[in-house]
Amino acid sequence: MKLFALEHGEAAYRVDFALYGVAIAGLLLFLLLSGNGSHRLDSTVLVMAGLLEWSALEYASHRFVLHGVAPFSRWHAEHHRRPAALIYTPTLLSGLLFAVLVFLPVWWLGDLRRASALTLGVLLGYVGYALTHHALHHLRRDHGTLYRLKCWHARHHRGSAPTVCYGVTSRFWDVLLLTDGTYYRGSRWRRLAGQLLAGLLLAAQLLLLYRPLD
Repeated sequence: MKLFALEHGEAAYRVDFALYGVAIAGLLLFLLLSGNGSHRLDSTVLVMAGLLEWSALEYASHRFVLHGVAPFSRWHAEHHRRPAALIYTPTLLSGLLFAVLVFLPVWWLGDLRRASALTLGVLLGYVGYALTHHALHHLRRDHGTLYRLKCWHARHHRGSAPTVCYGVTSRFWDVLLLTDGTYYRGSRWRRLAGQLLAGLLLAAQLLLLYRPLD
C-alpha cells in the first residue's frame, strides 16, 4: 500500500473508507460525551455547517484545483481518461488537508468542540461524496436518484475540457454560479448575485464558529 500513490488496489480503497469511518465515529463519540444540552445543539448546527462547507469545497476544489492547478489537474485528467480506475487522493494527504485546513484553524480560533463538530460535518460530506462518486462510475442504474446523478456527472466527463457540472453530490453551487450548462438571460448579473450569495453563506458559517456560547 503506497502512501502517496494515486491509483490503488481494492484493499487500500476499502481501508480509506474504514479509516474515515473510524475518524467520524471518534468525533461523534467525543461530541456526545462532552458538553451540556446547549453545547450539543450548537454542535449539531456546526455539523450541518460542515456539510454545507464540504459541498462548497467539493465544487471549488473540483472546478478551480482539479481543473486548473498543476499537478492536480494532470492527476485528475487521468481519472477522466480512466473513470472506472480506483484513483483518489491518498488517505494520508487528504487527512492532512482536513486537519490543516479545517480542524486546526477552528481549534486555534475557537475551541476543540467546535473544531470537532465542523470537521465531523466536513468528513461526513466527504465520505458521502466518495461513496456517491464510486457509485456513479461502478454501479448500473437506469432510474431513480442515482441515475439522474449519473446523467449529470456524465455531462461533466463529456469532452476534453469540461466546463460544467462540477458538483458531484449536489447541483446547488453549479446552479448558483451558472456552471450547470444552462443558458441564462442576464447571466452576468445572475453570476454576480450567485457569488454574493455564496459569500454570504460562507460568512454565516464563520459567525457560527466564533459566536460566544454561554
